[in-house]
Amino acid sequence: MSSASPDVAVEVFITSGGIDKLDVYRGLGVPEVWIWKDGRIAVHALGESGYEQVERSGMLPELDLGALAECARIPDQADAVDAYWERLKRGG
Repeated sequence: MSSASPDVAVEVFITSGGIDKLDVYRGLGVPEVWIWKDGRIAVHALGESGYEQVERSGMLPELDLGALAECARIPDQADAVDAYWERLKRGG
């Protein structure tokens, strides 16, 4: 039985401190880590020297992370999903 690493990991930072999760994901060989912090999503792609922050996801390059983050800040989950769905139907 083989174990495969995920293609993308999502980290949500609520408080500061703790271990450096990027080092953990690097050890697991996760190619991309999305970090949610302060109402924004930052994408980190694994390169030869570790993770580097990049503008867009390599796994989902068409995904508008700004729109996703904006809808994720909506307190009610159903309202957030509805708002994101409406943005998708409008094409952005």
